[in-house]
Amino acid sequence: MTTPRNIDCSADYQVSFKKEEPDLFIDLKGEFGLKNLTVFTRDIRKAVSDPSIQNLTIDFSQVCYLDSAAALAFVQIEKEAAERKITCRLVNLSAEAKGIFSVIHPDVLTLRPFKPEQTREGLVSQIGQTSWSIGRDFVNFITFIGDLLSALVYTLMHPSTLRGKDVLFYVQRAGVDGLPIVAMIGALMGLIMAFMSYLQFKQFGANIYVPTLVSFAMIKELGPIMTAILVAGRSGSAFAAEIGTMQVNEEVDALQTMGFDPVRFLAVPKVLAAVIVVPILTVYADVAGILGGLIIGVTTLDLTFKTYITQSIKTIQVFDVVTSLIKAAVFAGLISAIGCQRGFQVRAGAQDVGKFTTSAVVAAIFLIVVADSIFAVMLYYVKRYGILA
Repeated sequence: MTTPRNIDCSADYQVSFKKEEPDLFIDLKGEFGLKNLTVFTRDIRKAVSDPSIQNLTIDFSQVCYLDSAAALAFVQIEKEAAERKITCRLVNLSAEAKGIFSVIHPDVLTLRPFKPEQTREGLVSQIGQTSWSIGRDFVNFITFIGDLLSALVYTLMHPSTLRGKDVLFYVQRAGVDGLPIVAMIGALMGLIMAFMSYLQFKQFGANIYVPTLVSFAMIKELGPIMTAILVAGRSGSAFAAEIGTMQVNEEVDALQTMGFDPVRFLAVPKVLAAVIVVPILTVYADVAGILGGLIIGVTTLDLTFKTYITQSIKTIQVFDVVTSLIKAAVFAGLISAIGCQRGFQVRAGAQDVGKFTTSAVVAAIFLIVVADSIFAVMLYYVKRYGILA
């Protein structure tokens, strides 16, 4: 804001109060901006807090500088005065000051603060709100699963609509690119299990059973579940962030405008790619875990290479391998579905992208554990009374 020639700006700022009950006159002089915002607003609010005040007049004739922050503060003071039934007038505004006040939208004053107000809600109320949020989230996920299954059925009935290049792209990104970290984690898990089990088994001279323990644990549980968690962190979050960014950029709306189904166009290739690669990654994790245990077996347990492999092969059953791959495929479907669903929930801003990307990973890991628990119980009864009865 330019400085009029007839105004002295040698002083920083000055606020003068003149009280003639029930009126209060405030004369402003100098520069009013962000740097002195806290001080002059505190002084003005203190003066206006007098209950005898009914009319307030703020004179801007000697103001030589006014920025938007100070203007917003005066508008807020005017609003607070109106709430207390005090008539407030801003007089002698220059053309520049009027221009600044004109661009302040009334809705700015009603925005919620960044830090939410502290509320004291009862335990029952908090449990109810949390339960409602979880239930609503579950319904949204089930609805999306229905849309996804419908899109998959349509794709199977019309294979020409499948974007094969996208499927191959996600196969590479979720599978091939993730192979090193999956193999490394699998090998370390096998190595750690072999060493820790050796510390216990050596007390009973049962070192020969270390390969059995490592092979059984990797194939039955650790291989599928560790691979799924790694894929959730790598690919599930990437799916959510990718679709969420498209939501923010309104690219999903553009797809709908052009007549494309966003679920079929964006989610189906990701889901198919994940279902293809996660079982393969699980096999690599299992092999890496067995080889990691082999290192301990040969270097610490005084077992030969042939003995270790023979004991491992004796443990491995076709039923366990098949069910492990089935579990991996189910985990893959859950990871990709929850990642895409969270991405479609993004509405605006980078904050939403980060929020729902984090939510995708947390929800995917939770669903993996729940699904693994269901599989553990179900496969026990299938093996006992079903296929191999």
